[in-house]
Amino acid sequence: MHRSVPSPGLPMAVNSAAHRRERRMEQLIDRVPAKLQSTLRWLRRPSSRLVRIAAGLLLICGGFLSILPVFGLWMFPLGFVVLAEDVPPIRRGARLPARLDRAAAARTGWETRAGDC
Repeated sequence: MHRSVPSPGLPMAVNSAAHRRERRMEQLIDRVPAKLQSTLRWLRRPSSRLVRIAAGLLLICGGFLSILPVFGLWMFPLGFVVLAEDVPPIRRGARLPARLDRAAAARTGWETRAGDC
């Protein structure tokens, strides 16, 4: 499969996978409370890569402490989503829930919203 890589200084193709992914991320960020939106956009900047990796690893480690009141199993998937931004093998695995959701929707006849998957 041929992937087009945008040239420096030129805008991404409107239908490229990177553009669609970026649009979905912005839609998700727009759904969180306004106070968190600027923090999430800061975390997504390329200069915040080390912070993202550290945060992802800490969230995964916190998931192991799920028996304590503040920590929980919710930290595992969030940690993997944060790491997926910078680690391509995890990014491929992070697509699995969306594929499963689309497959379940097709089997049951339920429709997903266009921006969800």
